[in-house]
Amino acid sequence: MERIYLDHSATTPVAPEVLEAMLPYLRGKFGNPGSLHSFGQETKAAVQEAREHVAALVGARPSEIIFTSGGTEADNLAIKGVAHAHRSDGRHIVTTSIEHHAVEQTCHALAREGFDVTVVPTDRDGLISPEAVEAAIRPDTILVSVMAANNEVGTVEPFAALGKIAHDHGIPFHTDAVQAIGKVPIDVGRDHIDLLALSGHKFHAPKGVGALYVRDGLRLEPELHGGGQEHGLRSSTLNVPGIVGLGKAAAIARAELDRESQRLGALRDRLFVGVLVQVPRAYITGHRTQRLPNHASFRFEGLEGDELVLQLDLRGIAASSGAACLTGSAEPSPVLLALGYSREEALSGLRLSLGRGTTEGEITRVLELLPGLVEDVRRRHRSGRHAG
Repeated sequence: MERIYLDHSATTPVAPEVLEAMLPYLRGKFGNPGSLHSFGQETKAAVQEAREHVAALVGARPSEIIFTSGGTEADNLAIKGVAHAHRSDGRHIVTTSIEHHAVEQTCHALAREGFDVTVVPTDRDGLISPEAVEAAIRPDTILVSVMAANNEVGTVEPFAALGKIAHDHGIPFHTDAVQAIGKVPIDVGRDHIDLLALSGHKFHAPKGVGALYVRDGLRLEPELHGGGQEHGLRSSTLNVPGIVGLGKAAAIARAELDRESQRLGALRDRLFVGVLVQVPRAYITGHRTQRLPNHASFRFEGLEGDELVLQLDLRGIAASSGAACLTGSAEPSPVLLALGYSREEALSGLRLSLGRGTTEGEITRVLELLPGLVEDVRRRHRSGRHAG
């Protein structure tokens, strides 16, 4: 059976070039980059090269890149780091109703410490209004945190406009760019970004490695204490193979961004047209055009998304009904609820997210199978209701 992977928003396969770059650092090049001898200096140089590639991808200086274990740690370091370092200036944080749990739960944790968090709502398309964010800013606001692109519905936020608003008020701007990196162009200077989180496994690097961009001069309080690695902001012996892989993936993403975004956008649009034409009572979720080029998300009336995902998997197609961290929860998508959908509607989502290896033939195959599967799952859903 042909297997088709359309869940790249959850994780991506490691690119062959990335694995090849990592292998020497899993074998003979094993030195600790903190060591003075040649073994350590060899890996230190590799880490520095990776730092340069990651910096180039987002328009930063290499000295502004802090390596972490992934996006969650990067978001925690950014938000808690600013909050704890600037608490004497104020205790107010502005965020949104559709953030990833790494941001949402971090803000909840700070609220339990006595910080005040304002949650800006979204519209039906998942877009955050710059005017609403500006209206939420107060004299004691110390951070604005808005994701660059949503992981469940694919909407790309006006992050440059939001960053400018924050800067006009003298407030640092943080963005969780985990889904956006390698899909849409980001330049931290042009886009008024002070803190940016990314995760390697979302763009063909390995799991367990990520980075936080921190604008030079911005004070953060570290969350980990120890040997003082990464300018004292992230103590721990560096994950050299993972960092080398992250650097290689960043270089590939930068080189291929324009071409790959156009290719994936065309495939995504084929999915949109094919599903809307062939499947009755199917609807796109998220903004129709202001969205990630590799991301197609739908809502199908009369079924539950998890059942459709299982039926697709039985036929060799990997998809998702929402965020991977919610899989198996039997709860409706919190993002779709935030967009104003009912509980039943929020349970009916399907996310198809494309990647570097996705082909025209795979999209054709999905469009051949999906209409019949949707009808079959709807029929089962109706039968189950009547039986109940």
